[in-house]
Amino acid sequence: MTTTSTNTGRPRARTAGEGGTRRRGKGTPALASERREHLVRLAAELFAEKGFQATTVRNIADEAGILSGSLYHHFDSKESIVDEILSGFFHEIMTAYQRTIDEGKDPRETIAGLVRIAFGTLEPHRAAITVMQNDWNYLKGMERFAYLTKSEDEVEKMWVGTIKAGQEQGLFRPDIDPKLTYRMIRDTVWVAVRWFKPGGRLDSSELAEHYLKVMFDGINVH
Repeated sequence: MTTTSTNTGRPRARTAGEGGTRRRGKGTPALASERREHLVRLAAELFAEKGFQATTVRNIADEAGILSGSLYHHFDSKESIVDEILSGFFHEIMTAYQRTIDEGKDPRETIAGLVRIAFGTLEPHRAAITVMQNDWNYLKGMERFAYLTKSEDEVEKMWVGTIKAGQEQGLFRPDIDPKLTYRMIRDTVWVAVRWFKPGGRLDSSELAEHYLKVMFDGINVH
């Protein structure tokens, strides 16, 4: 599981037992870990389908074919499950974003790389993205999810900084607002989780390339 650094707000690895939220499952550690991962996957699908607030611990237990009490051997609440889903998502995407920025390519190539990373999360992190869209305001009001706002702010700085660099180098139009531009790109990508279907006409990488054509070249004939 991941949580947030006290200095940066960035998700980091959480050790077993930290915060008192993890409970040891029955059986061998490997089996307990496998059961946890299975429960997280099941819960993620329910959160994506029904919404976090509408999903109960009983729903998750029923989906797993276990009693509600058995679920508490692995998690103390459904909040702990969604915490694992969201912190894992932010840790992965922020690491990938930073790696792309650190490559030092020109801003246009860097923005293209960030777009490809974002679209690449639609399938493996469908639940996390859906929860953020549907339950963001509810979750960010809870102290344990303070890292959501901190992480989103850090992501915004990455994108906005790259857009500003592109303006300074004459690659991007000087009359666009960097923060507004980032938020329009972000929202366009994330809303795609509502209609993107894995196995459809376009996969996530092809969807990203189509989006980049429209974003950089528009729909007018040049």
